[in-house]
Amino acid sequence: MNSVVSSNRSQRWNEGNGSMVSSFILLAFSEFPYLQVPLFLGFLIMYTVTVLENLGMIFVIRINPKLHTPMYFFLSHLSFVDFCYTSVIAPKLLGLLLVEDKTISFEGCMAQYFLGCTFVITEMFMLAVMMAYDRFEAVCNPLLYTVAMSCQLCSLLVVVTYIWAVIFSSTLTYVLLQLSYCGPNVINHFCCEYSALISVSCSDTSFSQMACLVISMFNEACCLLIIITSYVFIVVTVIKIPTKGALQKAFSTCASHLTAIGVCHGIVLLLYCVLKSKSSLFLVKVATVFHSMVIPMINPLIYSLRNKDVKETVRKLVYLKCIFHSL
Repeated sequence: MNSVVSSNRSQRWNEGNGSMVSSFILLAFSEFPYLQVPLFLGFLIMYTVTVLENLGMIFVIRINPKLHTPMYFFLSHLSFVDFCYTSVIAPKLLGLLLVEDKTISFEGCMAQYFLGCTFVITEMFMLAVMMAYDRFEAVCNPLLYTVAMSCQLCSLLVVVTYIWAVIFSSTLTYVLLQLSYCGPNVINHFCCEYSALISVSCSDTSFSQMACLVISMFNEACCLLIIITSYVFIVVTVIKIPTKGALQKAFSTCASHLTAIGVCHGIVLLLYCVLKSKSSLFLVKVATVFHSMVIPMINPLIYSLRNKDVKETVRKLVYLKCIFHSL
C-alpha cells in the first residue's frame, strides 16, 4: 500500500507545477471549541461500548453451541466488520478532540480511506447477500435450511464479500491517488472521506466524482436488488402461512434485518449520492458519525441481544464473573 502511494505521489509531483502536500489537517469539530471535551467523552463512551458489544458478541457466539448456526456465523462477521470500521475512525477522532496536533500523513489518510471504504462495502453486502439470503432460506425453505446454508456456502459468501469490497475500495483509492494535492491541505472533516479529499485537490475532480457516484450506485443497486428479490419471496411465503403465531414469528425474524438495512443504506445514500454541497459539510460529519459509530454500536442490540440464547449466555458469563470475584 505504501509503495503504491509513494509511486503515485512521485508521478503526480512530476506532472504538477506546485509542491505536493505531505500531510493533511483535519479540522474535526473545531467550529465548536467549547464542546471538545464533551464530544471527546461522548465518543469515547460510544467507542468503548461498541468494542465491548461487538467483541463480546463474537465471544458469546463462539462459546455457545446453540449459536453455531448460519445466521450467527454471519452476525459474528458483521460484528467483526463493525469493530474494525469504528476502530479505523474513532481513535483518530478522539485524538483530534484531545490534542492540538490535527495532522494526518498523506499515506495515513489514504490508508484510513481504503480501510474505511472496505469495511463499509463489506457491511453493505453482508446485510444484503448473506443476511437477506439467509432469511429467505429460513422462511421459505425451513426444512432444508441447514442443507442449503452449508458451512462451505457460508464461508464462500463471506470470502466473496471481502474480496468484492477490497476490489471496489482499491479502485476508489487508486482514483484518489491520481489526483494532485498542492494545497491548501485543510480538510473540514474528522476523517479522510472521499468528498472531503477531492475538495482539497487541485486537479479536475469531475472523473473522480463520477467514479464515486457510479460505484456507489452500482453497489447500492446490487444490494437492493438482492434484498428486494429475497423479501418478495419471503412475503409471498408468509402470506400463505395459515396460523397467526407462525405469521408473527416469520415477520419478527425479518424485522431486525430490515431495520439495519434501512439505517445503513439510508446513511450511505445520504453520504455518497446526496450530500455534495459545501453547505452540507456539517450534515456530512453528523452522518459519518452515525454511520461509523452509532450503527456499529446498535447492530448487536438490533440483531443478537434480543435472542434468548444470547441473553442466557451473557447471564451465565456475568454470574461466573461475580463468583470469580467473590472468591
